[in-house]
Amino acid sequence: MKKIADEHIIEAIGRCRVIVRNGKVVEVSDPIIADCPLAKRFAYPVPEITQDAVKKNIEARIKSFGMCTAEREVLDTRPFVGFGASELLSFGIHTGFFDAAVIACDGAGTVIATTPALVQGIGGRMSGLVKTSPYLAVMDRIESNGGFVLDREGARMDAAAGMVLAYAQGFKKIAVTVALPSDAEAIRKIHPDAFIVGVHVSGLTKDEAERLVRASDLVTACASKTIREAVAGKALVQAGISIPVFAMTEKGKELIIEKIRKSSEPVLVKPTKLPVAGDKEPQPLV
Repeated sequence: MKKIADEHIIEAIGRCRVIVRNGKVVEVSDPIIADCPLAKRFAYPVPEITQDAVKKNIEARIKSFGMCTAEREVLDTRPFVGFGASELLSFGIHTGFFDAAVIACDGAGTVIATTPALVQGIGGRMSGLVKTSPYLAVMDRIESNGGFVLDREGARMDAAAGMVLAYAQGFKKIAVTVALPSDAEAIRKIHPDAFIVGVHVSGLTKDEAERLVRASDLVTACASKTIREAVAGKALVQAGISIPVFAMTEKGKELIIEKIRKSSEPVLVKPTKLPVAGDKEPQPLV
């Protein structure tokens, strides 16, 4: 089969599989989620999750910051949600909790971000990246802003290899985002001190969710029913209600509490059994 030189595959709103080629959305699968409170608050809102609405949202991202193109912007300082993965990792680098974060970027693959603006600029506006194609301009932009790229030729996505590169570059307090429990387990085995964040978890099986929860310091809930079930009786802190993030370890708990301590936003703190569900969760949970 001939390899397509410019193709990006994203798992976006509603767990739609979106294919972008040459800066154009060429395919959007049927959504498996009908409603998401977070999607309604996007810069380009998605009040009802349909193929057409998802397509327009991705097209708006391509137009506004060059997602999946060589013009991809990689810096941003605006928080999009209070306790999103990129917001927590960005905050962690800002406060010295981490000195690097291994994340994925369209046009570059696995990268090491070393500044809050790079973490937020890449991760804050990115949906679940499944596959990407290399753009040297995007990689140059990342590296000129203090980051590192794992694979300049193929834009390979490999979180474990990204961890190896981060340690080789001299970083010691490293966070990493993973979507698969096998990746989290492999990284935890080789790098027991890594700070692992489970992301893009909608649709995980019961076994996958339990394994990811065991291996992670933080795990986002997304629209996952199995993650919400797996954290019951194990999570130490829940941040957020509609689409919460759960601290599974003392390190994860410490990061969330420190972010609360440094924030000027009012916060409710209450001992209770977790998880706590709100009335505006994604529907249906999968």
